[in-house]
Amino acid sequence: MFSPELKEEISGKIQNMLQAIGHRELPLGEIEFLLHVDGKQDWSWVNIRNRYSRNRPAPSDLLKNTTA
Repeated sequence: MFSPELKEEISGKIQNMLQAIGHRELPLGEIEFLLHVDGKQDWSWVNIRNRYSRNRPAPSDLLKNTTA
């Protein structure tokens, strides 16, 4: 749904926001996360991760229409 460059930009902004929160349960430095965004259509979606958690598998319920 989004270009790799846009996903990288979104990931960076989320990372900065989470780090700024400074919650005691969040790790210092890089925070691993997965953001799932649904688009207008059933087949339109994207999973966005930070660069250090890209190789971790997403939960199967977040992998809609993986054959499309």
